[in-house]
Amino acid sequence: MSKILLIDDDIELTGLLRDLLELEGYEVEIANNGQQGLDQINDEIDLVLLDVMMPVLNGMETLRRLRDSWDTPVLMLTAKGEEIDRVMGLELGADDYLPKPFSDRELLARMRAILRRTAKTGDDKRSEEAQESIEYQDIVIFPGKMEVYCQHQLIDLTGTETALLTYLVRQPGSIVAKADISLNVLGKRLAPFDRAIDMHISNIRKKLPEREDSKPRIKTLRGRGYLLVEA
Repeated sequence: MSKILLIDDDIELTGLLRDLLELEGYEVEIANNGQQGLDQINDEIDLVLLDVMMPVLNGMETLRRLRDSWDTPVLMLTAKGEEIDRVMGLELGADDYLPKPFSDRELLARMRAILRRTAKTGDDKRSEEAQESIEYQDIVIFPGKMEVYCQHQLIDLTGTETALLTYLVRQPGSIVAKADISLNVLGKRLAPFDRAIDMHISNIRKKLPEREDSKPRIKTLRGRGYLLVEA
């Protein structure tokens, strides 16, 4: 059973969402402002649903502080039309965003997609799945543990960033369309003006160390997609 932390100051909405999520088999904890949410986060939380507009500590500052200590997946709940909130949230390490108002079906679909791509194997480090690695140039990825190493350093990627990089590494030298990334990594169809993939790629570029030959690691082909640059 996945455990969800819902951080939102709308008492009526949080009550409705708790009922919905518990009917779907989730365990739900509620915090009504950002500070309460930070106080309640722990290793047992599998996903955070985080509202942007809140008293005491808004969603952006909450996310910033959460990312200082936790890599727990975060789905931002943003006001409709507030693109700046979505961009800032993704830059700060949110896994995805969902504009309000949203349907129950859309929320559940986004949650399942995030939980699926960020799920780790069990604690048994001897399992073959946990030890399986994918290597490309100076990058080594352990998908079962959601860990990425580059130049022998552990890279602090979010679960979604790890899943996206893994998808690209499996297709080196090939142009990967944004629509394919959105469907196969984010678990949703690419919507017009959706910048989630662009922001995740930007974050990956910033976090990976520079190649020894100074070539870019990921190339953007405008209107076509992304290319993991070969030697």
